[in-house]
Amino acid sequence: MKTKLFKLTKLLIGFILCAAGIVLTINAKLGLSPWDVLHEGISKTAGITMGNANILVSTIVLALNVFWGENLGWGTILNMIIIGRLIDIIMLNRLIPVANNFISGILMLIIGMLLLSIGCYLYIGVGLGSGARDGMMVALQKKSGKPIRIVRGFLEIGVVIIGVLLGGTIGIGTIITSIGLGYCMQFIFKAFNFNVVDVNHRYIKEDIKNLNSFFYKKTDKIKVSK
Repeated sequence: MKTKLFKLTKLLIGFILCAAGIVLTINAKLGLSPWDVLHEGISKTAGITMGNANILVSTIVLALNVFWGENLGWGTILNMIIIGRLIDIIMLNRLIPVANNFISGILMLIIGMLLLSIGCYLYIGVGLGSGARDGMMVALQKKSGKPIRIVRGFLEIGVVIIGVLLGGTIGIGTIITSIGLGYCMQFIFKAFNFNVVDVNHRYIKEDIKNLNSFFYKKTDKIKVSK
C-alpha cells in the first residue's frame, strides 16, 4: 500500500510540474511550443479552453495509438485528463504571471522546459505508461522505420502548420522549445540517472488479463464446491 501511495504521489507531482511547465512556456509570450500552437489554434477555432484543447488532441492521438497497436497504461489516460484540467486551473486563476519583457520571457521558457522535464521524469518513472504524444512518436517510428529525431521533426512541423492555420501563435519561443526541450529532458534524465528504456511499464491490458484470471479462478472454485 505504501508503495502504491508513493507511486500515486509521484505521478500527481509529475503531472502538476508538467502543467506548470506548459503554462510557463505559454505565458512567456514568445511563441508557443509546437503542440501548444495546435492547442491554441483549436482553442480559438472551437471556442474552448487551452486545457480542453489539450485533452481533445490527446484523445485523438490516443485513439490513433490504439489503432496502430500501441499499449496504454493508466498513467497515459490520467496524463491526458489531469494535465489538461491543471492547465485550465493555473491559467484561469492566473497562478503564473505573464511575461512583460523579452528577458523575463526567456527565463520563463527555460524554467518551464526544466519543470516539464522533471515532471516527465517523475510520471514516466512510475511505470504506468507514457504520454499519448510520446506514444504516437514511437508508433510512427515503428511504422516508418525512420530515426525518432526525423519522425519527431516531421510530426512537430505538421502540428505547427495545422496550428498556425487554425490561428495558433508562433515565434522565437517555438524554435527554442522545439530544440531546447529535448536537451532539457536529456539534462534532467542524466542528472537523475534515469533511462527511459529501463522503465518496465504496467499496461491496462495486463490488469484486464489478471482480472479475468481472478474471476475464472473464482468461478472454477464455485463449480468444484458444488
